[in-house]
Amino acid sequence: MMENVVQEINKLKKEKKAIILAHYYQRPEIQEIADVVGDSYYLSKIARDCKEQLIIFCGVKFMAESAKILSPEKTILLPVLDAGCPMADMADEEGISKWKLDHPNAAVVAYINSSTEVKALCDVCVTSSSAEKIINNIDSDEILFLPDENLGGYLSEKFPSKKFILWKGFCITHKKVNPKSIVAIKEQIPDIKVLVHPECEHEVRSLGDYVGSTSGIINFATENDFKNYLIVTEEGILHELKMKNPDKNFYVPGKTMTCVNMKKTTLEDVYESLVNNTFEIKLDEDLRLNALHSLMRMHELSS
Repeated sequence: MMENVVQEINKLKKEKKAIILAHYYQRPEIQEIADVVGDSYYLSKIARDCKEQLIIFCGVKFMAESAKILSPEKTILLPVLDAGCPMADMADEEGISKWKLDHPNAAVVAYINSSTEVKALCDVCVTSSSAEKIINNIDSDEILFLPDENLGGYLSEKFPSKKFILWKGFCITHKKVNPKSIVAIKEQIPDIKVLVHPECEHEVRSLGDYVGSTSGIINFATENDFKNYLIVTEEGILHELKMKNPDKNFYVPGKTMTCVNMKKTTLEDVYESLVNNTFEIKLDEDLRLNALHSLMRMHELSS
């Protein structure tokens, strides 16, 4: 049955001249049928630069919206309409507008994990892989960072000369990580290397041998010769890690590290999206133009 769905997806994709993009946190079978798999920053570049006019975005809503902001002439489809991001929902326009009034000289920096409405109020967006370079290239010494308090805290440690004011948002998946489970695994496997996403809390990050984005974690594990790795981020990344490193061992802290929203998309959803053009991302043009500035600045300041 699954083979038939994959065949139909490939057939439709060819007929419609579509491209399928998938985040590393998607189900393994979704990653396997995608034309490109990557982190938020890489996928935003692919969506902007690809020749295809029909993009099936297997991720969550803010990612598909970001693609539409950058490429309004393209048709962007999100196979599951309610695949959202709780962290993105933690930042609201009213609160940010007040925040800006209270700190008129600060640069407003939004993690790409934010809504179009929030991006429209910000000076620049960052991803976990581009954030350090972008912050380094921002002239302002005062940074309003939203919505992820943990990524903001990590960046503030990297740039002690800048004053960071942090929004109280967080990733519900990374917040589940218990430092005790990391310590327990390190006691069982003394030579294990702990690779941590900066969306984790400070106590967890402090236990890491490496702290970085999804693509950074994959590169670290692939480029180094260590045998055992504890992967402290969403477990969808294990598919790519195992493919690139079949002779290495990968572990996760606790029983699971699953983002329920990232796992909503199934092969059947992708098929239905190709057949029926569901669900197309549409944005108000004035709102899109206001949000475009922050994403264009992201690409400018990270290049």
